[in-house]
Formats: sequence, C-alpha cells, structure tokens
Amino acid sequence: MSVRAKKHLGQHFLNDKNIAEQIVNSLTWENYHQVLEIGPGMGVLTEFLLEQKRNVSVVEIDRDSIAYLKEKYNGIKEVLPIYEEDFLKMDLASEFKEDLAVVGNFPYNISSQILFKVIEHKDMVPEVVGMFQKEVAERVAAPHGNKTYGVISVLIQAYYKVEYLFTVHEHVFTPPPKVKSGVIRLNRFRQDLEVNDKKFKQVVKAGFSQRRKTLRNALKQLGIPESQKDHKFFSMRAEQLSVEDFIELTKIMTG
Repeated sequence: MSVRAKKHLGQHFLNDKNIAEQIVNSLTWENYHQVLEIGPGMGVLTEFLLEQKRNVSVVEIDRDSIAYLKEKYNGIKEVLPIYEEDFLKMDLASEFKEDLAVVGNFPYNISSQILFKVIEHKDMVPEVVGMFQKEVAERVAAPHGNKTYGVISVLIQAYYKVEYLFTVHEHVFTPPPKVKSGVIRLNRFRQDLEVNDKKFKQVVKAGFSQRRKTLRNALKQLGIPESQKDHKFFSMRAEQLSVEDFIELTKIMTG
C-alpha cells in the first residue's frame, strides 16, 4: 500500500531516509519526553522517531495516510497514537498533560499557521524541529535589519531561539516541490515577556503593516503617547528594531 500526495493538502512526501534521520537527530530531548509529529504522511520521519524509544504520537488529517500508518503499525495505539484531526484545530492542553516537542515535514500551505499555533501554546512546546519552504524558514530565522525580517520573525524570536539547520533540495520529495526547503529548530528560552502578549503582537503587526514608513506613521493608528512622540524608535522603520526593541516599544506604547 502507498499513499498518493494530495495537492490540496500541500503534501510533498520526503523519500530520503538520511535527511529524515538528520531531522529526527536534530531534536535535543531537553526538558521534554514526548514528541508530536504533524502530517506524517507515509511515516518516513515516524520510523526514526520510534527508534528513539520515547513517547511519540502523530496528528494526520489525510485518511489515506491514516490507513497506511495503521496498517504499518498494526493499529496498535500503544505503539503509535494517531490523532485523526487537523493540528490547527487540536486542543493540545486537553490531549497532552506534559510538555512536548513538535516535529514534521510541514505542509507548505499551513506552515506559518503551525508556528502561530506553537506561539499560542508556547507554555507546553519547548522545542520545534520542522521542514518549511526555504523562504519561510529564512524569514523565521532572519535577524533585524534583514529585508526578510518581519512579523513572524519577531513573534517567534520573542520566545524561541531559532537556528537554520540545513537546506533540502527538491529532488528528495514525491512529488518534488518547485522550491527548496529549509529545516529549522526552535528552542524556547522564555515564556513570558515584560509586556502584555496581545499588545506586543498588535504593535509588531502594526509596525510591519507599512514597513517602508517610519514607526511614527505605522503606529499612528494605535495612538502614540504624546510624552513619547520624540523617542528614537518612532523615526525608525520596523525592520531596524530588534525583538528586545519591540518589547521596549510595546512598553512605550502602553504608556
């Protein structure tokens, strides 16, 4: 039995076992004992995860992949719990009672949404190792001052140290995508900022909404405190501010 990759699900099955092993070996297993694989497909990563002799579970929305994995692992839930649902709608807090890492060859069409979901559950996800479209991986890892640095860079890097691990070429997938992929690792280094998370996100999004303009113009809609209008940040553009600068800017905007 094999599974046909479905375009509407953004599936590109990895067929290089060396790369699969490299991805799994990138997990540090620090401060957690279980891992959730998103979109296992035909289980090329799953195979190496199970060799780790840890608590491994997978979440998959594709019925053909679910049937394939059940047949491959004889449907034994003790061996491989399979959550037959959409990760983006999954209630992690009720399904898992302790911290877990997230790993996967993520579907390109929802990879950014996966990261935003991770941020929402940062208190229980200390590590992520994932394969993304190369452009997205580079954006997540981009330092300030870089033209690809943006909203997702700041929101992820506020809580996670990001490492771009390696690039993966198109020919190791079935079907091959039209672009290269990049594998990154996120390691959580803090769970709380000194500012309100919601306000921080609002300031970051507004700051990059008009990235060619100064923050004085971009943040005007949020109401810049009169006493702070001459602060140096407001004459700068969003991409010039580091994550810590954005935290400081949020404090200023909060008054």
